[in-house]
Amino acid sequence: MAVPHPDTAKLSVCCAVLTVSDTRSPATDRSGQMIQASLSAAGHRVGDYGILPDEPDQIRQRLMQWTQRPEIEAVILSGGTGIAPRDTTYDAIALLLEKTLPGFGELFRALSYPEIGSRAIASRAIAGVYRSRLIFSLPGSSSAVKLAMEALILPELAHLVGLLKPAAPS
Repeated sequence: MAVPHPDTAKLSVCCAVLTVSDTRSPATDRSGQMIQASLSAAGHRVGDYGILPDEPDQIRQRLMQWTQRPEIEAVILSGGTGIAPRDTTYDAIALLLEKTLPGFGELFRALSYPEIGSRAIASRAIAGVYRSRLIFSLPGSSSAVKLAMEALILPELAHLVGLLKPAAPS
């Protein structure tokens, strides 16, 4: 069960949202829209939004741009986490991450199993830290996005961002 941390439950986090797809547009991007709506409903802010094709260099470049902006505290990507030849999001960001959160992918697959069965093994959902920003990479399906946002990301987002902030001097 997802229970937000009481010490950070009221903090608002500024996130960037990136959909990775060769076929989506702002009008057809249900997953990107769902991420943005979930963040807003939980009291968080969407600092930027974009759609890019499944091109690793473009994905890395956008991630580098967004993590240079001081207001962006987290980036949530959807799409490109499978094993098809054009699924490149995992490969694009895995090497950039300075710290990984292996439990995110593990829990995501465990929670996915009751819904999609053994197909969960093909998910390469990943999370970690890059330039002191949280990075979450989700599958592109709206059901996967809903699961990840509700069960994993929203309950922990403010707490994890808080852990990345420098400690106040004593």
